[in-house]
Amino acid sequence: MIPALAATAGVVTAQTPPPNQQRPPVFTATTELITTDVRVRDRSGKFIPNLTAKDFQILEDGVPQNLQTFSFVLGGRVLADVTPSAPRLNREGLILPPSAPPPDTSGRIFIIFIDDLHLQPSDTPRVKDALKQIRDVLIHENDMVGFVSTGYSSIAGEVTYDYKHRRFNEAIEKTMGGAMTPNDIVKALNTAEGPSGLRYQAHVAFETAYDLLGQMSKITNRRKALIYVSSGYDLNPFKDSRYLEEQRKYSTTPEGVGGQAPGRELNSPEYSNPFDKNGMQFLEADLIADIAELVRTARRANVTFYTLDPRGLVAGIADISQGITTQEWMSYTRNTISSLQVLGEETGGFCICNQNNYKPGLQRIDNEMSDYYILGYVSNNPDPTHVRRRIEIKVNHRDAHELIYHQEYTLKRPSKGK
Repeated sequence: MIPALAATAGVVTAQTPPPNQQRPPVFTATTELITTDVRVRDRSGKFIPNLTAKDFQILEDGVPQNLQTFSFVLGGRVLADVTPSAPRLNREGLILPPSAPPPDTSGRIFIIFIDDLHLQPSDTPRVKDALKQIRDVLIHENDMVGFVSTGYSSIAGEVTYDYKHRRFNEAIEKTMGGAMTPNDIVKALNTAEGPSGLRYQAHVAFETAYDLLGQMSKITNRRKALIYVSSGYDLNPFKDSRYLEEQRKYSTTPEGVGGQAPGRELNSPEYSNPFDKNGMQFLEADLIADIAELVRTARRANVTFYTLDPRGLVAGIADISQGITTQEWMSYTRNTISSLQVLGEETGGFCICNQNNYKPGLQRIDNEMSDYYILGYVSNNPDPTHVRRRIEIKVNHRDAHELIYHQEYTLKRPSKGK
């Protein structure tokens, strides 16, 4: 049973901090504010600190915007947080000065997204090892972390402090891969949406991530990372092996269809795989559309995906027990890794894929999540039909050489019937 996401709604609630934490975090929520994080580097690649709001200029589709909020984060701590002041009201009697907001002592924000519906049961030890490395290399004492799984591990934990990694250890203990094996896929009932169950599992994973992004969009003064642990997606894999299985299943002679040996048709110049027809050629387009929508939502929420494939360095030859060809295995591996790379790169992150040593990638995430600026503005373009918006940021500083930020976002499409 898929775990409910009610616990993740606590993304914007203040939780009891561990010892040495004096005050809870304070988050600013708004539905109109457009935020983007910016990393400013000099020619040597070092982060440039101590810039102020006056050093930045932000343009949307070439039109200057008024900076509404500005946060400077160094080492994961907010050192400067400037938000719009409330308008002064004319009232009789004693006028008290506005109280200063409590200092925000919280660190960075991470969601550990465990896509166990796309993690092989046999890879469970590798998944747990990858999660332990994420815990030890990436998560610091002052960070806030949440957990969610897509399948039978039933992990759902709100974003809060994780004193001595107690909650992380519980999540690791519960993690168990539940993906369909290649044999399961080959023998599954073939439908108009590909192998039975495969499309549904991908939909569950994307819907879970989509709901999380809706909650994370309410946090506007932090850079937010979703650590996406998955083996990736391919909605129409192993086409030849599935066709062979159908031949064996429905043949009237032991030799195969029409008395021919199974597999002979695959070598014929006239061979045409039915799983490339009957609408199945649109499965790849469906997957691309689903990933594109997830990317657009992540950009609107200013959330960065860092994907991690716990399979590590994937062998180029299929396991003989799986009953699929090497060519099919290579195609499947290429497609699944490509899906993870797109999710990472198109949201400002990257994929730790096809490698056994995760530590360098995790250290890079650690650096990228520690030092940055957050700029927020309310767009002065009232045209709702102009869905795609381009962002350009300029910095008035002599040493500024490279600016890293989301360069566009897409307005949310209105719901049908509204």
